[in-house]
Amino acid sequence: MTLWIDQLKNKFRQGSSLFRLMLVNIAVFLAINIARLFMFLFQADDAWLIDLIDHLSVPSSTYRLLMQPWSILTYMFVHVDFLHIFFNMLVLFWTGTLFIEYLGGKKLVSTFFLGALSGALFYILAYNFFPVFKGVVVYSSLIGASAGVLAVLTAMATLLPEYEVHLLFIGPVRLKYVAIFSIVLYAISIPLGNAGGEFAHLGGALFGFVYIRQLRRGRDLAAWFNKIADLFVFTGKSASRMKVSYKRSVSDFEYRNEVKSREEQIDTILDKISQSGYDSLSKEEKEILFNASKNKNN
Repeated sequence: MTLWIDQLKNKFRQGSSLFRLMLVNIAVFLAINIARLFMFLFQADDAWLIDLIDHLSVPSSTYRLLMQPWSILTYMFVHVDFLHIFFNMLVLFWTGTLFIEYLGGKKLVSTFFLGALSGALFYILAYNFFPVFKGVVVYSSLIGASAGVLAVLTAMATLLPEYEVHLLFIGPVRLKYVAIFSIVLYAISIPLGNAGGEFAHLGGALFGFVYIRQLRRGRDLAAWFNKIADLFVFTGKSASRMKVSYKRSVSDFEYRNEVKSREEQIDTILDKISQSGYDSLSKEEKEILFNASKNKNN
């Protein structure tokens, strides 16, 4: 058992940021459902488990939120139903892989977390503002990674709107249409029974859209969060393998100019992709983009 736990810890340390996000979600899901299985088999009282899930869920009541402020972070890692976590992790893996290729692992973690926080904020504001929720705001709560996942999806659709994905039974579809369809579907589904979840989806999508739009203008809305994201973006390489090379040192001015020039070059290539698709890039442009993606944290 100890060996298995040690192996899991090593995989977590050495895994990519996407792997870590998925692993935490899956581990919490398994822990909850294994506990629920044992409670069922031994006919034990599962009130403690229900209470635990409730304390990990973000409440719509501002009073309850003040009593359990940690829940605004823990809720995004809690799933109870298999289909809920299955589709969330499927979309996160698909869009997260693409996200890391273009923007790196640190920005993926920041987008996921801040998108989920934005979703929680939308949910809380909606339930405390609209009269229709007056009777349920006291006991309503929210769980799941959906807001963070939709933030990542919308971010990539904003960055690469013409990027084509192949959907089962449908075929090639541009990423912007996938995002637009998802957002419209969530919006019109608000009256159908999962209003809190749908508002959270919309909040996550809004963050993903605004984040990329601001990033294109040179403003990183997640800059303050990136140091926290470093906890998830750990390469796992030991210091003993670090190679040391000697080269002429450059001044701060030269370094800033070099970084700025490289970022402008990447932005130009990304603009070309958004307008004409990835296949429109020249061999040199594809190589520049590939080298840039290798230098990102993952």
